[in-house]
Amino acid sequence: MWGVATAAYQIEGAWLEGGKGLSIWDAHAHTPGVIHNNENGDIACDHYHRFEQDVELMARLGVQAYRFSIAWSRILPDGETEVNPEGVAFYNRLIDTLLANGITPFVTLYHWDLPLALQMRYDGWLGYRTVECFAHYAETCFRAFGDRVKHWITFNENWCTAVLGNGVGYFAPGRKSPDEPYQVGHHLLLAHGLAVERFHDLGTGGIIGIANNCDWREPLTDSEEDRAAAQESLEFFYGWFTDPVVFGDYPAIMRKRLGQRLPTFTETQKKLLKGSADFLGLNHYTTHYASRQPAAQHSVAAEDGNGGMADDQKVHLSYDPSWERTSMGWFIVPSGFRSLLNWIHHRYGGLPIYVTENGCSQAAENREMAVKDEVRSTFITAYTTAMLEAVKTDGVDVRGYCLWTMLDNFEWCRGYDMRFGLVFTDFQTLDRTPKDSFYTYQIIIRENTA
Repeated sequence: MWGVATAAYQIEGAWLEGGKGLSIWDAHAHTPGVIHNNENGDIACDHYHRFEQDVELMARLGVQAYRFSIAWSRILPDGETEVNPEGVAFYNRLIDTLLANGITPFVTLYHWDLPLALQMRYDGWLGYRTVECFAHYAETCFRAFGDRVKHWITFNENWCTAVLGNGVGYFAPGRKSPDEPYQVGHHLLLAHGLAVERFHDLGTGGIIGIANNCDWREPLTDSEEDRAAAQESLEFFYGWFTDPVVFGDYPAIMRKRLGQRLPTFTETQKKLLKGSADFLGLNHYTTHYASRQPAAQHSVAAEDGNGGMADDQKVHLSYDPSWERTSMGWFIVPSGFRSLLNWIHHRYGGLPIYVTENGCSQAAENREMAVKDEVRSTFITAYTTAMLEAVKTDGVDVRGYCLWTMLDNFEWCRGYDMRFGLVFTDFQTLDRTPKDSFYTYQIIIRENTA
């Protein structure tokens, strides 16, 4: 199932329209100095008003799936009480338009935009009440859209919510703490479990999973110490939020490193979580070497390498200077993608995998530069080739691939200076222009669709 992926805050705009409540990203982006050029998602790509045009572009592209997120505060403006009929109507129109164009809606319930009311009222994901509110919100969506939506994702990149939001303070809600990420992560997992329980109780049909992000960790040397460092880094990264939904508890290395700082699941909660994912989502962008001791050269600060809570891992990251980089500074290593897919396949017993994000940012100062995006075209070709090798040669059960992303959009704290889209967005006129990579991906889809 070939598709594209987006997120509500990054593309929708209409931040004060249609009965929508405020989210923590509305507040964060309006805080002076935290976003590049003090930009925000108030308008973004104006997808809220232009979704029909965007779906037409997807139909031209030839995708079979569109992964998008629902803005919680557009459905429940205060996060927990009255349902907003205008918000439900918007997503109904979007879903119906997708289906009319032969595109399967793949819905993410949470892509970081917690209703601001819940942050203020319950301390966000630090409070257990937010867990219960999420279960109610999820059920509201299942009831409203479950007759047509059969592919659901509870959470996108819980690692980012926990570490970037409550560890280093880079993302909303902008808190800094060595311990809060583990409490936040604990509650996110429990919210996933409760939502999945509601999903199955309702019986609307379909499948539900979770989308976790992870970079590949290649051992710097073949020593036992470096192989252990690479394995532990993957467990701290992908395993943190995947082991509990498959096995019912955190990776042993996390308990060993963290002790009492890592919350504990009750036996009832373990049963709730174990086996609560019909599939595993993977968001993947880059690769690093991992070692127990610092590399002699080309080292990367752990906090710059998406490595989890750096001091807790006891893993050092480095890179090969021959690796190319995207404009985000992320290394282009397609073989790492294949290796990671194999690692997930073997660790989690062959559970179906959906690649829920994979993509490349290529800088451009204007439309003319942006359209000629050879780096992105090469990236997409190389990474999809590596994925297909994992499927056809290695036997990995990959069911779908959603490229990040359809449109240039609001790239969180980087504002609008990072462009990941297959389609150029002029943020002054909001005109859309397909890039060369749009046609590259179109060919890949056509040649690899039965």
